[in-house]
Amino acid sequence: MNESGQLPFVFEARPARGMADFVVGPSNETAVAWLDRWPDWPAPALVLSGPPGSGKSHLCHVFQSRAAAVYLRPDMLTTEAVPDLLGRAQAAILDDAVFDGGALDEEALLHLYNVLAERGGHLVVAGRLRPARWRIDLPDLASRLRAAPAVRLEEPDDPLLRAVLLKMFADRQLRPGEDAIEFLVLRIERSFRTARDIVEALDRTALAERRNLTVPFIREVLRDNELD
Repeated sequence: MNESGQLPFVFEARPARGMADFVVGPSNETAVAWLDRWPDWPAPALVLSGPPGSGKSHLCHVFQSRAAAVYLRPDMLTTEAVPDLLGRAQAAILDDAVFDGGALDEEALLHLYNVLAERGGHLVVAGRLRPARWRIDLPDLASRLRAAPAVRLEEPDDPLLRAVLLKMFADRQLRPGEDAIEFLVLRIERSFRTARDIVEALDRTALAERRNLTVPFIREVLRDNELD
C-alpha cells in the first residue's frame, strides 16, 4: 500500500464513449491492442472469444463507438435483412455468435462478410468458443472466418480483478477498505460481470440499510444474493 493509503495498481483505464472505463490487464491486453490497431487489420474480420464476463461485449461496444459499427446478434441476421441492417455502415459486430450447425444463418453471415469486404470495411465476431471448436457447415464462410485473426480473452487475474473492483466502487463514490477488497478478490468469480453485479448489490444494500462496506456486511450481502 502506498503513503496515501490506496492500493497501488498499474493498469490503464480506457474511456469507452458513454460506457464504464475498460481496465486493461494481461487477460485482455491483446484484444485491446487489436482494437487500437483498427482499421489497419490484415483481414476484413476479427474474432474475439472468451468465457462469459471476460469483457467481449464491452470491447464490442468500444469498437461500435470507434468504427460507427452496426451491432448485431444472431437472431437479427437473415440474408434479406442484411442490406437494411447494414445501411451504409462499413463495420459490423456479431456478438454472442454460436457456430453449432444450428440457429445461426450462415448464408446471411457470409453475405454480411462479403458486403463489408467489398466496402473495405470490417466485421467483429464474438463468442464463447475458440474458432477451432466452431462447427460451420458453409465452406466459404468457414474459410473466411478461420483466416481472420482470433484473440482469446481470459477471466481477470487477481491484480486485474482488484483494479476493476476499485474502479467500479470509485464510480459510485464508494471507498471500501483494503480488507474488503481483498475479501472480495479471494471469494468471487473472476469475471467483469460478477464484479459489476456484486458492486451494484453492495451499493444498493448499503444505501438502503445505511451501512458501511465492512467485511461482515459484504459477507452478508454475498450470501443473501447468492453471489459467494
